[in-house]
Amino acid sequence: MRWWCSATIALRSRSPVPPENDRDIGRLENRSGHVFARRELLLTALTHASAGPDNNERMEFLGDALLDLAIAAELFQRFPRLREGQLHRLRASLVRGETLAEIGRELEIGAVLRLGAGEAASGGRDRDSNLADAVEALLGAILLDAGVDAALAVARGWYATRLERLEPGISLKDAKTELQEFLQARRLPLPRYELLEPPPATGGAFRVRCHVHGLEPAAPGEGRTRRIAEQQAAAAALQRLQSSGGRH
Repeated sequence: MRWWCSATIALRSRSPVPPENDRDIGRLENRSGHVFARRELLLTALTHASAGPDNNERMEFLGDALLDLAIAAELFQRFPRLREGQLHRLRASLVRGETLAEIGRELEIGAVLRLGAGEAASGGRDRDSNLADAVEALLGAILLDAGVDAALAVARGWYATRLERLEPGISLKDAKTELQEFLQARRLPLPRYELLEPPPATGGAFRVRCHVHGLEPAAPGEGRTRRIAEQQAAAAALQRLQSSGGRH
């Protein structure tokens, strides 16, 4: 029996969706590649925890598991010579929060998120974590609405360009890991990351410097999250070290 076809979710009664918001939700369906037979599933997927107890956290759990399966299957088929550890690292790079937030922005999902007043006022519509969670919840909702095959097809569509850009010979480690291993191999001190200033509460970029012993000036980095900024700074430092042959 296809449990996902008969699954029901207890949904509290809601106020009607305003016409202008309904149009935005329709556009989201078109961008996502799936038009819902049960719109209430989509509305739940778009509801942040700040908006009440009937939110998208359970759907996020479901979508997260399905996304891991979708990406794992694609990588397994595309790269038959990669080892298990390499596949794990590559999958992690594709399903991490920053990548999911990018997909959320491509879908313009932030415009239709259902947020509590405080979360909305503090920039929640463009917060990476909210966008990433909503993307996973959306995938979980598609699974419940149309089944596994439909949800897997949608996930592959979201990742099509990213998967096409992958190459078997690419580095499967992030810049911070590569920089750390580069320094350890030469018995040099580990890098230190300095947060220059926190971004404003309403949004903005994180700016950091990566300090490496003997490398002046420190390598800068900037990004929507501190992690992205540190990765950018680490990549800049590593590029300078490699271009100098490791001499600094």
